[in-house]
Amino acid sequence: MATMEVSAVQRFVRRTPRKARLVADSVTGMKVTDALAYLEFSPKHAAREVAKAIKSAAANAEHNFNLNREDLVLKQLLIDEGPTYRRRRPVSRSMAHEFFHRTCHITAVVEDRPKGETK
Repeated sequence: MATMEVSAVQRFVRRTPRKARLVADSVTGMKVTDALAYLEFSPKHAAREVAKAIKSAAANAEHNFNLNREDLVLKQLLIDEGPTYRRRRPVSRSMAHEFFHRTCHITAVVEDRPKGETK
């Protein structure tokens, strides 16, 4: 039986891509239920947004393709860089320092792997 891939994209997340990748790398390859349980207790702030993208991909698989949530495996988590918001803060001697609010795009890809099948 061929496996089916389903994805979900969460765009313009106000987290730096570097910090989101740390969280994404820790759960890639896990079952969706295990990954969500892991992220629920993770101290990283980006865990909430990564979990949200995974939940959306799992919901797409369940609703659109009638796949069982227990058989879904997190195949890939892509964290791409989004636009950077540049802001300035005034400092002494009539100068300003620029600082950046970085954003990222999170793409979660889940695939259907029945219990007997392993990769």
